[in-house]
Amino acid sequence: MKIDPKVQELVNGYGNWMQKEQHENRAGGTGRMTKELYPYDSLFSPIQCNRVTIKNRMVMAPMGNIDMCEETGRPNDKMLQYFFARAKGGVGLITTGLIPISHGVDPSVTELGKLSYFPRIDRSRTVFAGWRDLAQGCHAYGSKIFIQLTPGLGRVGNPQCLINELKFPVSASFNPNFYIADIPCMRLSDGKLKRIIRNAGQAAADAQVSGLDGVYLHGHEGYLLEQLTNPAFNRRNMGRYANWQRFGLDLIENIRKRVGPHYPIMYRIDLSLALNETYGEVRMKGEKSLRKFTNGRTVADTLEYMANLVKAGVDMFDVDLGCYDNWWLPHPPEGMPAGCFLEISKIVKDYFKEKGVKSNAGLEVPVVAVGKLGYPDIAEKALRDEMCDMAMLGRPLLADPEWCNKAYRGEVEKIRPCIGCQEGCINEFVEGGHPQCAVNARTGFEDVLPDIPAQAQVKKRIGVIGAGPAGVNLALTAWKRGHTVELIEATGGIGGKIVPGCKPKIKFDIENYLQYLKNEVQAADGQPGFTLRLNTMASAAWIEQQKYDAVVFAIGTKAATPRFEGADKMRTVQATDLLADPALLQGAKKVTVIGGGVVGCELAYFLTYEKGCDVTVMEMLPEFMEGTCTANRGYLLHYLEEAGTKLYNLAKVQGFGAGTVKAKVNTSKTKPNPYNTWQPILPKNIENPLAKKPGVEETEIEVETDLVVYAMGGKADDGLYLAAQKLRAAPEMYNIGDSFASGRVLEATRAGYNLGCRI
Repeated sequence: MKIDPKVQELVNGYGNWMQKEQHENRAGGTGRMTKELYPYDSLFSPIQCNRVTIKNRMVMAPMGNIDMCEETGRPNDKMLQYFFARAKGGVGLITTGLIPISHGVDPSVTELGKLSYFPRIDRSRTVFAGWRDLAQGCHAYGSKIFIQLTPGLGRVGNPQCLINELKFPVSASFNPNFYIADIPCMRLSDGKLKRIIRNAGQAAADAQVSGLDGVYLHGHEGYLLEQLTNPAFNRRNMGRYANWQRFGLDLIENIRKRVGPHYPIMYRIDLSLALNETYGEVRMKGEKSLRKFTNGRTVADTLEYMANLVKAGVDMFDVDLGCYDNWWLPHPPEGMPAGCFLEISKIVKDYFKEKGVKSNAGLEVPVVAVGKLGYPDIAEKALRDEMCDMAMLGRPLLADPEWCNKAYRGEVEKIRPCIGCQEGCINEFVEGGHPQCAVNARTGFEDVLPDIPAQAQVKKRIGVIGAGPAGVNLALTAWKRGHTVELIEATGGIGGKIVPGCKPKIKFDIENYLQYLKNEVQAADGQPGFTLRLNTMASAAWIEQQKYDAVVFAIGTKAATPRFEGADKMRTVQATDLLADPALLQGAKKVTVIGGGVVGCELAYFLTYEKGCDVTVMEMLPEFMEGTCTANRGYLLHYLEEAGTKLYNLAKVQGFGAGTVKAKVNTSKTKPNPYNTWQPILPKNIENPLAKKPGVEETEIEVETDLVVYAMGGKADDGLYLAAQKLRAAPEMYNIGDSFASGRVLEATRAGYNLGCRI
């Protein structure tokens, strides 16, 4: 089984990077919103791609645009305004999300009734107007825009096509479907592949005529283009496309034939699937859904293929690692280090320089770096150190579409940071929505929420109880609309539950967000109409005395405190309390965490990697971190396993003994593997008819424990709201955020901003 030493080194290091002595504010460590390298002369210098000049080195990554179109596939105003906001924000090059060119060939990309949740450029002339409007709108702000074309989803497509239309998903060879591995994907014939290639040429020609500035091929992450151009997935032994490079080269050659020599072609590729390096020989050969994929492209294979793609007509690449089966690599979550793939882009740059690789236009081939580059100093340094030619930002531009303008002006402290949760940008459309953002309520709603909310017609005096994300966002939004706002917080600082939540080093992104909230509140506090009251405990009677016109309650949650037999024999603590004050460990080395949701697993990671504890996590449900984005979930579970952290699912804690936790654990062979990160948890509304229900075979265990940590969630703390309502403490009262329903930063931000715009 082939292993690339550099890829292995990187994959190993993504789990324990925080243990290095020097990891603060540098690639491979944390990323901070500093401006030590300002002015950013490298970031804001132009670059040439074929005959197109791009005004700066910033590229908007292909972020979504799923469900941002009419059902015919025509781009609608939601999609247009979403991209216009980023163009207005100063991005040099915008790339769309993936646009399939395989309708009628890949059944996973088309909905019932031949409708589409993907935008289309292949359906008919009725869609062209949307693309022309998009191109013209981006050009108005000086941004170039490339359309990302994909030959299809293949094995990573939705297998509901089999249930709904009795059509099997497809792939390069007979591969298991990613979502339901028991469903096989049918091998595409050479004839159908040639049809996709013709479609690509036509789509590129249509894009060119529509005014789009280039095409961008989606050849990474295990989508259909990679399935055909990687021997891990393409195991054909006859026909033209048994040569794993041939499909990609034919695709480029056909596009180049249709658009001529001067139209830019960009290609997205991973240098390695990194599957062997992630899972090792035992798991790769032992797991049914992985065992066919051991023969992936090596780094040397990929570099040779990239050079051949340039000869065929490619002008520019962006490059990363990984695929769906190790999803946290191509979608690096909050725990992954900053600039995580800069060494990958440097490998490609050095290879092109050594081999003298030039495009058909006679230019050097720009290499775009990807992967957590939303920190201006780190992105600038990468360019200065010649690790890449351009920096691609995806989620940071969803968090703040003005990222580029603010960086250009040196207003780095005003950039709203991405927190890496991936709940709005990825999980939202996995569950049927369109791209959004946990820290920017306007993302995906630019068509209905104005950039500057309208001034309030009736100015009110508003009390906001609780200075977490919901309360802060509401207070600032309402104040900017002309209301007089008092933000009231019981503790000595703002942030709510994200204050303890940002203590682990892997949570540096949310620590950046906390600092951003502090900056915004500090800038407002003391200005006419805005007052911050810290260390102020509000009661219903006190609120009544203030004579507010409106009161908004954003208090948060109450932690769940279970009652276990023998609790007097065990030292216990709430997860948020331990994070807020790690001294509560008091020398404990063996720790049991009860609750395997996000908080429990992040705490286990913190205790394992930063505190050197021997950690056990117990979860009652079949799956750990159910409902969490696949990338974030996979990252934590994979590296917890690497560190030897013991995870018990379907585990029921019975009580505590003297230095032990007693539990009943399901040991059935059919129960889910708690360390399974190579398959996703399906959304609750998607039924897997082939799934086996876990058997009921319980074993009683005792785990030696010095300290038990409760991470069992909480319930909405709505007591003060209900008491104030009963007292009629103000003419208007609202309850939002976690005190309405326990949720995430996404729901808190959305509620705070939306109410702030309307109150």
